[in-house]
Amino acid sequence: METLTQSPTDDDFVQDPYRFYDRARKAGPLFFWHDYGLVCATSATAVGAILRDRRFGREVPAERRGRIPDHLAPFYAVEAHSMLELEPPRHTRLRSLVLRAFTSRRIAALAPEIAALAHDLIDAFPQGAFDLLPAFAQRLPVIVIARLLGVPEERCPNLLAWSNAMVGMYQARRSRATEDAAVAATEAFVAFLRGYVDERRSRPADDLITHLIAAEMEGERLSTDELIATCILLLNAGHEATVHTLGNGVKAVIESGHGADALAPERVEGTVEEILRFDPALHLFTRWAYEEVEIAGHSFRRGDEVGCLLAAANRDPAQWDRPARFNPGRPVKPNLTFGAGLHFCVGAPLARLELQTALPILFARLPGLSLAEPPRYANLFHFHGLDGLVVRR
Repeated sequence: METLTQSPTDDDFVQDPYRFYDRARKAGPLFFWHDYGLVCATSATAVGAILRDRRFGREVPAERRGRIPDHLAPFYAVEAHSMLELEPPRHTRLRSLVLRAFTSRRIAALAPEIAALAHDLIDAFPQGAFDLLPAFAQRLPVIVIARLLGVPEERCPNLLAWSNAMVGMYQARRSRATEDAAVAATEAFVAFLRGYVDERRSRPADDLITHLIAAEMEGERLSTDELIATCILLLNAGHEATVHTLGNGVKAVIESGHGADALAPERVEGTVEEILRFDPALHLFTRWAYEEVEIAGHSFRRGDEVGCLLAAANRDPAQWDRPARFNPGRPVKPNLTFGAGLHFCVGAPLARLELQTALPILFARLPGLSLAEPPRYANLFHFHGLDGLVVRR
């Protein structure tokens, strides 16, 4: 197995990580990323196999669990109840209960509201050049989540700030200042949600928090801590990814010379899937080996950690013709942006609905939308999103 060195905070990598992924892929389906001290998978076959193999999982094996530093205890107290970080049987119970409230019918019913919100946000766009991220890409998903949960929209700036601070824990540029900000955001977010959960227990409403409280399976219900962790997960994972995907997607559509034609009703599904494949929001997702298992000729032992490079897998030339080209007409087939297997993203239907609803409206309302400045990506890895997207009508 080849060892490669590449700082994930180096600006050349931040602006275009795909060159490194191409180099890594040439080394084989697996390589050792020196900067992380981590074996990583690049091919669609290897990444898909690891994500679907129940011998790998998210929960840290007992013998690899270190002592949590005191200053990070509040953050990891929430993580302890997050289904993203758990394996069966706890994961099975939590996911089943959440899906009883977060139903496909409930998500589909949001389409008219998402469309109306997109129009409202576009109506408020300033004249001249402006940054589309705060005006549209950030506001739309957080307002949708706030309405879904049943919390006041005037708290959206708090939700945004808390989410941004908490996901800093997963970024390569993490520092003690980042950790302190994440913990402060966690404590504020938990206190805010605990009040809403308590209120909804006594005064139910037609919102997701109420339906999560009511969800029951074989006499099991979500505890308050589980409810809070689930709401935080839905906001942080769903919102952050959708913000980046909206920004990356608009950039790709404009730069490739496509516009409203690529988002026509008969083409929008394929274009959104190509956006998700071509420049996804999450690039690196890890798993732990729970027993000895061989993947792509490498033997993993129990307690080994492996990195799945989702964005590299999505540009595997063995799976896609000319994968570095943004092609909205590409035949639709599964990609790995939302993961695979047991931990396939529970929010994927909502993210797709937001993209398929909002992007056609944006380009239909602003057919001349163009870049006013060359966009740059922010130093966010494992995430991949723009620092700004300054456009003109």
